[in-house]
Amino acid sequence: MLLDLQHIYKDYYGDKQLVVPVLKDVSLQVEEGEYVAIMGPSGSGKSTLMNIVGCLDHPTKGTYTLDNKDVLNLKDRALSDVRLNSIGFVFQQFQLMPRETAVENVSLPLIYAKVDRQERKRRAIKVLEKVGLGERCYFKPTQLSGGQKQRVAIARAIVNNPKILLADEPTGALDSKSGKQVMELFQKLNEEGVTIVMITHDKKVANHAKRILYIVDGKIYTSEEEAMANAE
Repeated sequence: MLLDLQHIYKDYYGDKQLVVPVLKDVSLQVEEGEYVAIMGPSGSGKSTLMNIVGCLDHPTKGTYTLDNKDVLNLKDRALSDVRLNSIGFVFQQFQLMPRETAVENVSLPLIYAKVDRQERKRRAIKVLEKVGLGERCYFKPTQLSGGQKQRVAIARAIVNNPKILLADEPTGALDSKSGKQVMELFQKLNEEGVTIVMITHDKKVANHAKRILYIVDGKIYTSEEEAMANAE
């Protein structure tokens, strides 16, 4: 099992220390090589779940194992290493450095991994070619379309060969044509062995995955009918 979340709860504290439960007894297992979509409306808890999977947030209680590591008991430095080497992130709004070229953006994780400059450039160009942007290596984000920016972001996410790729509404800021191209790229990466967990509210996007889960009111369901029947 590559990813194993068991009985995850996440609470926030509102005014007057009122407890606001966001995730309620969520268990999620993902095998290596899987392609899983998690569908849910705004406020369902899907972004909170993604932050926990991505080691950006801690649950209130529960257990989380990623690649045989007990993530929740790791110290900050070890946790940073997990994020750097085991997890690739793709965000809705690309999160690119506006003044840096595509190669420089893709190279960023390799800088943190202490890869030397020449090797960083070689690997960044290679992965940009893989996502179809070999001719745009030295373009800056302002010179790229939305779909091309997202492909740069995907190249950055996979340049370190992570164990798992996390995608948060990856087509949310794209037109339909660019969105389709990005989803075709995800499918290609998965066929090459990349494990993907994607959150989305869009059924057409979710249908590209091999397995779809549904999150409603902080709980995970395996079918849309079950999710709707249990909506609060």
